[in-house]
Amino acid sequence: MKNNPESVLQSLNLVLPPAPKPAGVYRPLLIVDHFVYVSGHGTVQEDGSLIVGKVGTDLNMEEAKLAARQVGLAILATLKANLQDLNRIKRVVKVLGMVNAVPDFTRHPYVINGCSELFAQVFGEEQGIGVRSAVGMGSLPDNIPVEIEAVFELNV
Repeated sequence: MKNNPESVLQSLNLVLPPAPKPAGVYRPLLIVDHFVYVSGHGTVQEDGSLIVGKVGTDLNMEEAKLAARQVGLAILATLKANLQDLNRIKRVVKVLGMVNAVPDFTRHPYVINGCSELFAQVFGEEQGIGVRSAVGMGSLPDNIPVEIEAVFELNV
């Protein structure tokens, strides 16, 4: 059975941060055919501030996983702001997670699980889990610990 993402958000008392505005020359999302491509999102919190720091020095693995969950909430905020209703999403297709980490950090997939677990919760296990890559980066914009981009399929 398909989850009702709007109801799940309410039942979990999840508060979406403000949908981030583009910080450069790009669109926050683009709809092509039945797919929604979401640009890379950072760690925007409810008050609009960013979680910052490098994983392995400023944040530990658990803090980084929570930061990835916050990125997931920011992606949901962008989807809701542009689609008006998260129930328009049929499924998660792909997630690309980038972790700003020290060179010897190797648990990038664990960190990105923060976002993936959120999507599975909101959209349901079957529709909320897509294909995924989780990679390490030497730095990310504004020294955020995690940046994530995603592709979703729309209901038609």
